[in-house]
Amino acid sequence: MATPRLEIVTDTTTAASANGSFDAVLIVSSDVSRHEHPVIQRYLQARAAVDARLSESVSFLAAPELAGGRLIVAPTGRIDRDHDDVRRFADAAGQAMRRARDAGARRPLLWIETDEAPRHREAGPVAVLGALGSLWQPLEAREALGEGELEPVEVIGISAPGAKRWLPRIRAIERGRRVARDIGGTDPERMAPPRVAEACRALFVGSPVSVEVVSEIAILMKEYPLLHAVARASLPVERHRPCVIRLEYAPSGKVERTLLFAGKGLTYDTGGADIKAGGHMAGMSRDKCGAAAVVGFLETVAALQPKGLRVCAEIGAVRNSIGAESYVSDEILVSHAGQRVRVGNTDAEGRLVLADLLSHLRETAIEANCPSLFSVATLTGHSMRAVGQYSIAVENGPARGLQTARRLEEVGDAWGDPFDPSRLRREDWQFIAPRSRADDVLSCNNLPSTATNRGHQFPAAFLALASGLDRHGGDSDQPLPFTHLDIGGSALEGSDWQHGRPTGAPIPALVAAYLEE
Repeated sequence: MATPRLEIVTDTTTAASANGSFDAVLIVSSDVSRHEHPVIQRYLQARAAVDARLSESVSFLAAPELAGGRLIVAPTGRIDRDHDDVRRFADAAGQAMRRARDAGARRPLLWIETDEAPRHREAGPVAVLGALGSLWQPLEAREALGEGELEPVEVIGISAPGAKRWLPRIRAIERGRRVARDIGGTDPERMAPPRVAEACRALFVGSPVSVEVVSEIAILMKEYPLLHAVARASLPVERHRPCVIRLEYAPSGKVERTLLFAGKGLTYDTGGADIKAGGHMAGMSRDKCGAAAVVGFLETVAALQPKGLRVCAEIGAVRNSIGAESYVSDEILVSHAGQRVRVGNTDAEGRLVLADLLSHLRETAIEANCPSLFSVATLTGHSMRAVGQYSIAVENGPARGLQTARRLEEVGDAWGDPFDPSRLRREDWQFIAPRSRADDVLSCNNLPSTATNRGHQFPAAFLALASGLDRHGGDSDQPLPFTHLDIGGSALEGSDWQHGRPTGAPIPALVAAYLEE
């Protein structure tokens, strides 16, 4: 991966000069007119005299006295209103970095000016993440055309308050986000299930994260029966066959807390027998962004190697294909947890995959120290309709007692990776209740989630029941905190499933919430 090297700059006056080692100066500020560097100030005043939009949009100024003769000014716009947030710094830095790259800069100096507002306390690192994220190019393009051609920026100088403290975390977060983008945003053949497993094996060679791949069909049929049913039609095509990828980071020393993640890795979702018609299949190679985020989070964990924290993950890499072996609505399947699941719609396949993964993780969590379980998935279109480009956290009772969703909301706001908390209600349990004695739970109705009331909430109730986690609620002798993260709206920029760039959500928020500095 062609991630630029990040260098902390303490003497900005020298670094920004024409004699320094950088070849462009990028200013990110909420008020560019107040910049104190005398040479930069002179250029800004001259430009402001002829351009009334200097404080409103990114500007490129020829500046012979500065590094590389290039000065790029990126105003954040207003940041003081109730609806403004720290993402304005990320947006401005990303626009500035792309402009510098396109101008030919290879060693830009990113000069970030922040304010004193508590809600912007992480504006510096958020801006750097915005700049780095803007440079990512798709894996297939890099393999075809070369990383040096597509991602030519080699070094980024960082001048920002507190950079020495937070820069190592930013490097680790960006490593994870790039992994998530590469897995989540790559086409269904280049990142078919076996190739997701190959990518994980290669990624964690020599790292503190162990990798185990379960791909034998007989084992999957027995241990992951719901996942196997979803994958049935893919079995005749060897390169599309499913697998479960188990990842684990175990710290040296005592384990004080355990995080357990189930990642939905639908490498392509045709809808199965309930086929996605009317052009809705395009973009369904991105239905693996939940699994991609989990793998990316483990990459960040491997880089930071936190003490006292154990992280376990199971990735279900599956293709929901169409064929004579397709599973169909009305089938009754028995989950790993022993629950009889009546299939309501084969296009609601992700929750079946996650239920078996969560059932295995539940067994691990029972013996673990201070466990918290998560499912991460682009699960519903309803999440996007409900909250737009935001992640959603839906808790069970024990997780609500820990204020998991509220914590993710708080750190997500600070780190430009926002969450909207959601609640499980009794109607969600009623929705999935069996209609006969033949089954224990209904997977869904036969309408799209976008046309279903509480379309992103009730799947969390299904996950709890089908995985056996309903036996570990607040009323049980052994409660297990479980939070379902639906990133259907946040996994891709603009919630554009066909063409949007993968975001790497919710890696920054998870790191901020659980990987203490």
